[in-house]
Amino acid sequence: MKTPIIEEIKTIRNPEYPHIIWLEIKSSDGTKGLGETSFNVDAVEALIHDEFGLYLLGKNPYQMDLHWDELARKMRIIRGRGVDGSAVSAVDMALWDLFARSIKQPLYQVLGGLSRDKIRVYNTCAGYSYGVKRKGRYKAGNIDHHPESIYEDQHAFMNDAGALAEDLLSEGYTAMKIWPFDKYSNESNGQFISLQDLDEGTEPFRKIRNTVGNRIDIMVEMHSLWNLPSAVRIAKSVEPLSPFWFEDPVAMDNIDTLSEFRHSTHIATTASETSSLRWSFREMFEKQAMTICMLDISWVGGISEAKRIASMAHAYHMPIAPHDCVGPVTLMNSVHLSLNAPNAIIQETVRAYNATWYKDIVDTLPQIKNGYAYPPTGSGVGTNLLKSFIIDKKTSTRVSTL
Repeated sequence: MKTPIIEEIKTIRNPEYPHIIWLEIKSSDGTKGLGETSFNVDAVEALIHDEFGLYLLGKNPYQMDLHWDELARKMRIIRGRGVDGSAVSAVDMALWDLFARSIKQPLYQVLGGLSRDKIRVYNTCAGYSYGVKRKGRYKAGNIDHHPESIYEDQHAFMNDAGALAEDLLSEGYTAMKIWPFDKYSNESNGQFISLQDLDEGTEPFRKIRNTVGNRIDIMVEMHSLWNLPSAVRIAKSVEPLSPFWFEDPVAMDNIDTLSEFRHSTHIATTASETSSLRWSFREMFEKQAMTICMLDISWVGGISEAKRIASMAHAYHMPIAPHDCVGPVTLMNSVHLSLNAPNAIIQETVRAYNATWYKDIVDTLPQIKNGYAYPPTGSGVGTNLLKSFIIDKKTSTRVSTL
């Protein structure tokens, strides 16, 4: 049988989702693979077509490791999240999807099979237009409230976190992530938090514990907004309420600082969605700077690099918790990895997205029931862009061919 070659690279965008870009790679036998990444999408699209396309077109699509290494070396990818890492992530995701579809196997199977038959999920308490769907500049802690939307969980945790926790439990969720301290970082640029702000930021955690007790785990998202003294001060305020973890307490530009934070608290430190590539994670592992390894497949370098980092974490007896607040294709990839990696403990999901705009983009989302995600069915990543999304007048494409 003749080995296929990559004959077409297509990027897809829609202004309703201004920070997301989708990538479709087509081989000469007609098989297609789907990838996705977010932020700096103009630059990502240009890089994929003007640089990566020159290398990829005409190549064997099944040589994922070779292509990853060639593209990474070609662009001299840096440690932090950036355009080059995002572009490589989208390409790698699409190539793995294409390969798995070509042999009619689900992605988790070609990664090594299932390590479990379901993975626990937590709800990131975002609203309908939080993050990648927002328009304009973002200010830490801002709430773009859409009361007509089915779930406006960020508004809810800032106003009645106890009622939100009850609602999540009623839907089967046993873990939730909130970030009530973010808005207090603006005045000092994260250099100081006052006692009054500290008390107000801690109040949602008190409301949750007073309402539902210990029936739900609470993750503290800190978005790398704080200096070390302020991050430690926040941690000491929340510690008595037994949070599950502190996530990205400081910027990832000084791993010694992250390590110092981690050793200042008995609560788990989780890091970091903002890091890219195994070399940045290696330093965190070696310095024992975190307790739980978080990575985002659409930024870290794709499935290939996520799998490598998960294996490195396993060597350090460290669990992983894949990030997703990006898009439906990333979520599907993350669920496959979480079901495959022996050391995965929990998967992020956003019910405000799953119940609304994710459904306007793809035909299949993970089955989430009673606080767990189950193996996707079908070959590859198990989802496709909806025809209605592709033919939408606002949807635009750019195509590179042989």
